[in-house]
Amino acid sequence: MSTTRCGIGYDVHRLAQDRQLILGGIKIQHALGLEGHSDADVLCHAIADALLGAIGAGDIGQHFPNTDESIRGISSIQILERVAEILRAQNGRAVNVDATLIAEAPKMSPHIPEMRKQIAAAIGINESRVSIKATTNEMLGAIGRGEGIAAMAVASVEVD
Repeated sequence: MSTTRCGIGYDVHRLAQDRQLILGGIKIQHALGLEGHSDADVLCHAIADALLGAIGAGDIGQHFPNTDESIRGISSIQILERVAEILRAQNGRAVNVDATLIAEAPKMSPHIPEMRKQIAAAIGINESRVSIKATTNEMLGAIGRGEGIAAMAVASVEVD
């Protein structure tokens, strides 16, 4: 008998010079990129945490620590692929993901269809089961001042 479990995830990274902006596994043209040990893709990180949380497997910091030099610069799509392997090892599979990007710039909507494809392929589900939305922080706080980008995600996982 299988059960459906839910997990939530959140991530935020500071914007920095001399970094590429990678969100949802795709490169987006922007003057700044996100700072981090990996490619700093906050969307993929929030989704990974949501998936791991649904099966009680901790967070990406436990599985992909920023002290591990062997994964410096790792693609966050690869992180999602490895998280999907962790799910399968526990007889789990992603059912759906709903995520929100929070950023003042750049405009996200033109990139969302490709983000959905990349994320769906990484976790092994149909892209119709991946929802990505974007909003601003109405110029409030660090994100509103354009200092960073954040993402939130909820994921459902079926476990046998």
